[in-house]
Amino acid sequence: MRERKKLWLIIIGIVALTGLSGWLNSPVHPSIRIGQLERDLNIKLGLDLQGGAHLIYKADLSGITADEATDALAGVRDVIERRVNAFGISEPVIRTNKSGDEHRVIVELAGVHDPNAAIELIGATPQLDFRREVGEEEALEQFNIDDPTALTGPVFERTQLTGRSLKRSSVSFDQTSSQPQVNLEFDGEGTDIFADLTKNNLGKRIAIYLDEVPISAPVVQSEITNGQAVISGGFSLEEAKQLSQRLNAGALPVPIELIGQQTIGPSLGSLSIERSIRAGMFGLIAVVVWMIIYYRLPGIIASTSLVVYATLFLAIVRIMPITLTLAGVAGFILTVGMAVDANVLIFERLKENLRLGRSVPFAVRDGFKEAWDSIRASNISSLLTALVLYAFGTSMVRGFAITFGLGIILSMFTAIVVTRTLLTLILSSKITQKSVLLGVKNIKQAS
Repeated sequence: MRERKKLWLIIIGIVALTGLSGWLNSPVHPSIRIGQLERDLNIKLGLDLQGGAHLIYKADLSGITADEATDALAGVRDVIERRVNAFGISEPVIRTNKSGDEHRVIVELAGVHDPNAAIELIGATPQLDFRREVGEEEALEQFNIDDPTALTGPVFERTQLTGRSLKRSSVSFDQTSSQPQVNLEFDGEGTDIFADLTKNNLGKRIAIYLDEVPISAPVVQSEITNGQAVISGGFSLEEAKQLSQRLNAGALPVPIELIGQQTIGPSLGSLSIERSIRAGMFGLIAVVVWMIIYYRLPGIIASTSLVVYATLFLAIVRIMPITLTLAGVAGFILTVGMAVDANVLIFERLKENLRLGRSVPFAVRDGFKEAWDSIRASNISSLLTALVLYAFGTSMVRGFAITFGLGIILSMFTAIVVTRTLLTLILSSKITQKSVLLGVKNIKQAS
């Protein structure tokens, strides 16, 4: 009795989870709000499905040493991503690669059908400059403001120190506190300018702007005459690396040149979506029909699990969110067939046990135990394949790897939890037990 109650609790949980997923997938789905940030749960489509612009830039690293090249490219990529995000483009893909001796930055902007606007926005080398904090009286006089309340925050004034004078930025650790810090090293001219800035602004802040956006505003603690400064302030290692990359992006001479562009029309994306949905529906229907014809009642249960699988998959794609590309859709369609693999292994073990004359409850329980080793080995090897594809693949391959890996995990859940629970509960009735026994007998006679 206790076991049956446990099964019903699991069934209620599955129904609730499926119902929630169905609501998230419905046209009246909610939005997610975290603080002031609100995000809808619409499925994000990639460049090949929605259409958009594909831009290829060549980075000139002729003036960069091999040690600085990686940070310089990462910094340029970071700045381009911030510029694109500020433009309001959702889910941009910005990556770097190497083709022969050329270092390239590839920008994919889904939904952008006027690439000239994006090209103008991305521009050329990021601009870095240093600005000193201006006192209230000086700010009022400089901007001819009579009312002090008009100043809503600190005011920073441009100086002669720019990214051209910054030789490099790097990350190190403070020897006393072991906290990450960012090191700055200026050239000869920059050293003199920075010495005057620190001498005349003790106790004040010097803000560092990248593309007109402040990225740091450290307080001057002492006069610095050797052209080497340290920015500290409780950074995490990742924050320190990001700040260093941004500084290098504006400091290092890394011009980028547009060498290729491609515009994918929305009609091509719509056609891809239509064909993908059609293929997915046909595949799902074919699997369901075959499972029901061949396995009868267990096939109906497996088909129910398959519907739960598809509902959960789409809900997770919306929540994470995962940007669906054509390759990602292919990964989902492939896992539709794979989702019943575990069920097939379980049902075959079930049939073998029934043919040996064992009772239905024992055959179900033992069938799952016998099939588990094969299910686990098969899915782990497939997950490892997905991880390798994601780690070493490009954006399209990664899209396939993500949906493929997610599908594998969900197929294991639906087979081990959903199918097993439904099968155990439904086959507790003598009527359904006879139906299963009859189905196994018919299959044996047919073979």
